[in-house]
Amino acid sequence: MKIVTKVVTSLAVLSTLSFGQTLVTVNGKPITDQEVNAELMQATQGRFNQVPPEKQRQFKQQVLEQLVAKELIYGDAKKTGVMNSKQFKAEYEKVQERVKRELAIQVWQKQQLDKVTVSAKELKKYYDANKEEFNEKESVHARHILVKTQEEANSIVNQLKGLSGEALKSKFIQLAKDKSTGPSGPKGGDLGYFAQGQMVPEFNAKVFSMKVGTVSAPVKTQFGFHVIYLEDKKAGKTRAYTEVKSFIEQRLKMEKFKSVMQEKMLALKNKATIK
Repeated sequence: MKIVTKVVTSLAVLSTLSFGQTLVTVNGKPITDQEVNAELMQATQGRFNQVPPEKQRQFKQQVLEQLVAKELIYGDAKKTGVMNSKQFKAEYEKVQERVKRELAIQVWQKQQLDKVTVSAKELKKYYDANKEEFNEKESVHARHILVKTQEEANSIVNQLKGLSGEALKSKFIQLAKDKSTGPSGPKGGDLGYFAQGQMVPEFNAKVFSMKVGTVSAPVKTQFGFHVIYLEDKKAGKTRAYTEVKSFIEQRLKMEKFKSVMQEKMLALKNKATIK
């Protein structure tokens, strides 16, 4: 009963615990939120943070319950002599052999990769020949208020008239929180930075024609009517060589590695007996 009580208590506070904290102990074995998070990230292929908030807590509860159940079963298996059985030992040997093979292959591949080098001359040559890969489009940081009718949008624009600077921004954020029907409303209409072509055509055309610190007239799109505030604008540019050098090195290294592996595998096949 003590274990069950601890599990229930842990589930109630799971979402507020700090990283690495023990959530519950099962017969003296601690289960931490670090273990729970690792299981969640694996189960969602690293996209747990994209899961809707209302589902995150549910998933965390399920994973914690599963980890508790596994620990209980493992404990009972040890007590009942499962680990001394012929079946366990036979399966364990198979697992050991499989892990040994996979680990040996991984280490061998890592050793081959570590031997591959890319010269500074090769890196610069690639950058100079492929600068278009490193072009960044013009981008803007904007906020918007989305409403259903043009009348509502006009009303919002009128409330912002005569304001500028921080006063305009603060008023816009408050109106976005109060009036916007879009998902960014609670964040003051903040859309963050986005590049040319990421928004619907009507919105894109307007926002990229605006001056920083200004508010647009109502813009009609398939979603309704938008009032836009332009917070910042970044000109398009080509990223400097120093910024992308490590990326280029990794790409060229992997390309060379593929060639090395093809030659290596051909040599190994020629030496091997394959029937």
